[in-house]
Formats: sequence, structure tokens, C-alpha cells
Amino acid sequence: MSDFKKLLGKKIQTIRKSKGFTQEKLAELINIETPSLSYLETGKYSPSVETLQKLSEALQVAPWEFYYFTDISDEDMKNELKQALEDQPKLVKLLYNFYKSIEY
Repeated sequence: MSDFKKLLGKKIQTIRKSKGFTQEKLAELINIETPSLSYLETGKYSPSVETLQKLSEALQVAPWEFYYFTDISDEDMKNELKQALEDQPKLVKLLYNFYKSIEY
């Protein structure tokens, strides 16, 4: 079993849990059997493109997020952003404009 399949499965599981879904509920939403979802999450199987699209829609994440394996804590992320803002003044304006464009 490849490490890549395990990483992908772990990411699917992490996102599922962060969204508050059980395996049973998510499997139902994407129209697969619960054991099949379990096999995806353990890396035994790889999702088809169609299943990946269904997962993306049900979990409300972009498909690329399943392949972003670098984990960073919220605190580390905040610290990195604070440092970047101090080091790059133009970044403040860019982030502010982005924030205003997505503000609800």
C-alpha cells in the first residue's frame, strides 16, 4: 500500500471529522457503502474522480485540499502570518483587499 494513498485517506478522514460527519452519514451523502469509505480513509482504496468530486461537494472543500498534506497548527499559522505582515508591508494591503472582497 502506497504512502500516498494513506496520506490521502487520512486527509479525507481529517476533513470529514472536522466537518462533524460520521462515516455512515458521509457515505450516505456520496452514495457509497460505509465500508468503502472506510477503505478510502485507511488507504486501502483510492477514490475515483467521481467519488472525489462527491466528497468535495459533500464536505464543501476544494478538491485540491485533499492533496494538501502539510499540517500546520492554527497558532503556527497566525505566527507565520504576523511575521510575514511585519516583513512585507505590501502584503498588508493585499490581504486587506482580499478580506474585504470576501467579507459577508
